[in-house]
Amino acid sequence: MAEAEHMNIAPIEDSIEEFSVFQSVTERYYTRRFCVDGGGKKGEDHCVLFHSNRICLITLALSHPILKEKKEIRKIDFQVSHNIDRLKNKVSGKGKHGAQFLQPDSPLCYIECVDSSKYTVQSCIKGKLVEMNDALIENPKLLIEKPDAEGYIAILLPSINNSNQQREELLTLEEYNDVVRKRTTQD
Repeated sequence: MAEAEHMNIAPIEDSIEEFSVFQSVTERYYTRRFCVDGGGKKGEDHCVLFHSNRICLITLALSHPILKEKKEIRKIDFQVSHNIDRLKNKVSGKGKHGAQFLQPDSPLCYIECVDSSKYTVQSCIKGKLVEMNDALIENPKLLIEKPDAEGYIAILLPSINNSNQQREELLTLEEYNDVVRKRTTQD
């Protein structure tokens, strides 16, 4: 240690920046895009996280009432119609054979909160349903506590032909923030 002090070498712990400045995996590898007023319902905003490999995570935007008001979730229902249960989506192989093909307005799930409010989460993009996050059944709080990580709702794979187009049709973070700002001044 005396030799290090003599050479004016700072202790190693002083060379590490504050950990809060490091980006999360989501921030490093995904491009955020936003779909506002999902299903025509004001404020029911969704976030689509686009990875460079085309995989997309669907989650709720921070302005969605569930996150904004930190609502307690009673139930998440993946049975979106009489004969379609999103949890029964079985995918195999590189081409994702057997995956359910979704349109932007296709429901992924229904969320019922303790205050009796109900919300429909839509896919927001066209693509194959790769996976539903069944961890939300056991722990629906993940949706609120970690919406950009373990609390994602679904993973979709848009076609290679229109992945970039779909990303560009959704709002950027700046455009989304402008919409949210305008909403708060109108309310």
